[in-house]
Amino acid sequence: MIKALIFDVDGTLSDTERDGHRPAFNQAFKQTGLDWRWDVALYGELLAVTGGKERIRFFIERYKPALKNDVNLADMIAELHQAKTRIYTELLATGKIPLRPGVKRLLQEAKEAGLKLAIATTTTPENVTALLNYTLGEDSLNWFEVIAAGDIVPAKKPAPDIYLCALKKLQLSADECLAFEDSENGLKSSLGAGIKTVITINDYTVNHDFTGAALVLSDLGEPENPCQVLHGSLYRERYLSLLGLAKL
Repeated sequence: MIKALIFDVDGTLSDTERDGHRPAFNQAFKQTGLDWRWDVALYGELLAVTGGKERIRFFIERYKPALKNDVNLADMIAELHQAKTRIYTELLATGKIPLRPGVKRLLQEAKEAGLKLAIATTTTPENVTALLNYTLGEDSLNWFEVIAAGDIVPAKKPAPDIYLCALKKLQLSADECLAFEDSENGLKSSLGAGIKTVITINDYTVNHDFTGAALVLSDLGEPENPCQVLHGSLYRERYLSLLGLAKL
C-alpha cells in the first residue's frame, strides 16, 4: 500500500539543469569577472558530481587547478553559489522553467487521494521553494509534508542519506513509499534506501544506467500527450496515474 510519493527536484519536477542551473552558473561567472562558460557538453560531464558547490569545486580541481593557490577556495565557491542561486530564482520568476509533463497532475491526484508528498534533493531549500512557488503557487509548499533538501545530511546522492532522512521525517518504511528520480546517482540513492523508484529521463540522463528501476519513462505523460515507456509497463495506460502506481 503506497502511502507517500518522494520526488527529486532538478531534472525530475522540472528541466532545471538545462533551462535554469547551467545558464545561472554562467551568468554568475560573468558577473564575478570570470571567463568560464559551461556549455551543454561540459555541464553534462559536471552533472556526474552532485551538488552545486561540489560541482564548482570539481570544475576548479580538474580545469583550473592553479586557482587553488591564489584564492580562498571555500569563500570563492560559496560566493559564486550564492550569486548563482539568486540568478536562478530570477529565472524562475520569469516563468522560463516550467514543470515537466504530468508532474502537476500527479501531485494533485496524490494530494486529493490523501497520499503524503515529500521531496528528497541535493539542491538548496531556497531553490525548492522558488520552483514550487513560481510553478504551483505559494500554497504548494504546504502540499509537501517533508522537504529534505541541501546540506542537511553528511553525504549527497548517490549516498542514500537524503532518502533515509525523508523516510525518518515521514515516519514511514521504504516499502510504503515510491521515489521519482531522473538520474543514475538519484536512482542509486533511492534504491540504497530501499525505495522502489520511477525514472523519468531527460536530455542529460538518457544514457544513464537505470538497472533496478521499477519503471523508466520519457516523462509522466498527460491524457492528451502520452509518455513513452522505456522499461517496465504502464499496463495499457497512456500516462502514469495513481492507478498505474498502485499496479507497480
